[in-house]
Amino acid sequence: MSPWWLRPPGDESDDAQTTRPAPAEPAAEGPATIAELLAAEPADLPAEEPEEGPAEAAEHAQEAAPADAEGEAEEAPRRRRRRRRRPRRGAAPDEGAELAARRSAAVADEEDDDDEDDEEENDYESLAREILGSLPVAASVPRGGREPEERKIAMFCDLENIALGVRDSEVKRFDISLVLERLLEKGKIIVKRAYADWERYSEFKVAFHEAAIELIDIPQRRYTGKNSADIKMVVDAMDLCYAKEHLDTFVVLSGDSDFSPLVSKLKENNKYVIGIGVKNSSSNLLVDNCDEFIYYEDVWRDREKGPELTGLTKKKAEVFTLLIDSIVALQRENKDVFWGSLIKQTMQRKKPSFNEGYYGYSTFTELLQDAERHKVVTLRKDQRSGTIVVSGFAKRK
Repeated sequence: MSPWWLRPPGDESDDAQTTRPAPAEPAAEGPATIAELLAAEPADLPAEEPEEGPAEAAEHAQEAAPADAEGEAEEAPRRRRRRRRRPRRGAAPDEGAELAARRSAAVADEEDDDDEDDEEENDYESLAREILGSLPVAASVPRGGREPEERKIAMFCDLENIALGVRDSEVKRFDISLVLERLLEKGKIIVKRAYADWERYSEFKVAFHEAAIELIDIPQRRYTGKNSADIKMVVDAMDLCYAKEHLDTFVVLSGDSDFSPLVSKLKENNKYVIGIGVKNSSSNLLVDNCDEFIYYEDVWRDREKGPELTGLTKKKAEVFTLLIDSIVALQRENKDVFWGSLIKQTMQRKKPSFNEGYYGYSTFTELLQDAERHKVVTLRKDQRSGTIVVSGFAKRK
């Protein structure tokens, strides 16, 4: 008998019916419920999908490779950045502890360095204080913390006014050298000008030339009809005020009230104005407007101050006289401490050719010690700096 599948349709025998599998019943529509799944036999449960073999996995990988290439290219930089930010998983605890130890050690080193820097700064500060304390200038520094700068002076002399005023006073004779010596106590004279009709005042020419004063010749009033000396003097003073900024002090050698507007304008430009005139012929308007006013009679009387010098050689008398004049000048300028360097500087301003070697002294300190032996001055030793300071005159006239 031929197998059932080779037989024609409709020609089926009993054996074929017995051997042919019965048709399966149609599956129920819809998914199985939870109760049906729990009540079903293990064999009735849906079988798990078989695992893929190596060949099938390779095929799936080849199919998914093109799709995952783009995502992998985008993910690679992110993954590298994450690796840089965090340590490897396997060594994270040890590396974290090591990193914390390094940080603590670095902080300790920084603290030690800071302590060493603070100690060095304290050493430098203490050394600077010792050095500043040993300097002799420290006692004469004003409250502002800076040494007073030397004044730069411009002098303008109205000779007609001052000469006529002195002629009518007790002094009777005008000496320009006394005025210059007083001004040298205040600073350095840069500009010196005198205005007059020098044909009428020719007796003053030699003294003014010797003092290196520039003579400005002004015609007599009868030629011009007005006082040309006052106008020329005002124009020159204002010109220097604007052109020479280093000039900080202006001296008006006159007592005429016509110069009061000039004084006001100079003060507006931050200039220190000193007036010099004769007491009886100086206007109160000019005197009150100046920052400082010096009467010529006081200058003439001050030259008599100081101790007597007797029994000395010519050179010693000359140098001691200059020393006395310089100390008196510092007293007039209200200096508190008479340092040797300050006295020498004043002596050189009064007499630029001064040199202690010319008088037989190797140092200026030796000159001061010799002046003390001759009862001219008294000396003391500064406790802080150890230098010699002049405390005053040994005896007075």
